[in-house]
Amino acid sequence: MPVATKDKKKVCAEESAKTRRAREKLKKKLDAFEKQITPQALEEKTIEIHRWIERHASQRAVLRSKTFSLFDENQNTAVLSKKVSDLAEQLQKDFKITPQPTTSSLQSKKILQGMVASHSKSD
Repeated sequence: MPVATKDKKKVCAEESAKTRRAREKLKKKLDAFEKQITPQALEEKTIEIHRWIERHASQRAVLRSKTFSLFDENQNTAVLSKKVSDLAEQLQKDFKITPQPTTSSLQSKKILQGMVASHSKSD
């Protein structure tokens, strides 16, 4: 028997018995899992995590003595993937540009970005 909602005029087929059983089974599993999450269980897990951290403290890296940054303004760029390299070669062939051996990978990226931008503007 089709079910129609008031908000949407879309008619949906009735859920099969197999789907209903699977939904009920999943709901029971979720309910059982949620019953296990209690303030006491959370406190026990917190203590367990703190003990694990204490046990493995000797293996931790001391970050206070290391300097690092999340973004280094592309000073250390990643190696180009094969897909991007192939795309760059195809663009160079399409525009009949010969790669210059003196350009860095960052300069090449900027040149390609400029080519792509100028090509998209002309379309």
